[in-house]
Amino acid sequence: QVQLVDSGGGLVQAGGSLRLSCTASERSFTTYPMAYFRQAPGKDREFVAVINWNRSRTNYADSVKGRFTISRDSDKNTVYLQMDSLKPEDTAVYSCAADRKAYSDDFSRAAHDYEYWGQGTQVTVSS
Repeated sequence: QVQLVDSGGGLVQAGGSLRLSCTASERSFTTYPMAYFRQAPGKDREFVAVINWNRSRTNYADSVKGRFTISRDSDKNTVYLQMDSLKPEDTAVYSCAADRKAYSDDFSRAAHDYEYWGQGTQVTVSS
């Protein structure tokens, strides 16, 4: 079973940057679409970004487009979320997720389609 470990969160001032990492325990991860979701206190979980298995396609929530970049390094079994120009409204727990559809060029923005989840990492942006 794929296990995902989130890291890289922290406290940053508005306008700053953070890079989140999500490392998988198995090589099978390299064939799955991978996404990041976030959940702020009192709010529903929301989609942030997704990347397909061979890095040919990405998709972003409108709220982060142009500021966040998702990437993956298959040699390291790791997905990254580079977050720039952070805003206080980006404050949330960020979790990576894997959709067990090997070699699929399609991906979902719906959390219920993802079978595996990281434990989450807190991102706090101060104003």
